[in-house]
Amino acid sequence: MPKDAPPNGGATPDADLIGPRQRVSEMQAKLHRWAVADPGRRFDDLFNFVHDPATLQVAFDRVAGNRGANTPGIDGLSATDVEERTGVPGFLDDLRAQLRQGTFRPLPVRERKIPKPGGSGKVRRLGIPVIADRVVQAALKLVLEPIFEADFKPVSYGFRPKRRAQDAIAEIHFYGTHGYRWVLDADIAACFDEIDHAALMDRVRTRIKDKRVLALVKAFLKAGLLTELGEYQGTFTGTPQGGI
Repeated sequence: MPKDAPPNGGATPDADLIGPRQRVSEMQAKLHRWAVADPGRRFDDLFNFVHDPATLQVAFDRVAGNRGANTPGIDGLSATDVEERTGVPGFLDDLRAQLRQGTFRPLPVRERKIPKPGGSGKVRRLGIPVIADRVVQAALKLVLEPIFEADFKPVSYGFRPKRRAQDAIAEIHFYGTHGYRWVLDADIAACFDEIDHAALMDRVRTRIKDKRVLALVKAFLKAGLLTELGEYQGTFTGTPQGGI
């Protein structure tokens, strides 16, 4: 049976003396170290890390620095709008208050269809979250990623920090010069669109015990989608490409 982790959240007395990036980096290193040391460990009290001011600040910086920062969600706000109209400190204070009070609710994502590469005529369906939701998603990622990173195999390259397609290509070249002659190319049809929410949440629960974090992940999965025609659609399976 997986062992339940003791509480590990909460602000430190000297928190104000540490820069946000350094504080988040130290938090991530600690979580990753614990996850590696005990593969059966389930983490509780992670929600404190998610709404920590340092985590939210780093999350906003990453969202604002992203290539799609000025692509708005259904509320029409971009990262630049937040910086110029409300100011980042006030925006993050309000977001943190919503999270702590349990009143935060993700909004439906905005549908945007883009052509798939290769001239096939097919389109990829993106779901663009509002800026506030992207910041919370980024905060969740900062907390969850170091835990789940401990369980990935060294040969896995997709959607992982400090790894890219070129690394996988280099690995193929390496094996190609050491006697290997075959490469298996396979794809899961409509993987993002058809991911089973119950199965996904079961996998998350193998590592995460904090019910508030689990509820937040599920809320994003179930947030729904506003089509290009302005129609609301529920999201009963899948996770939208375009969000974090």
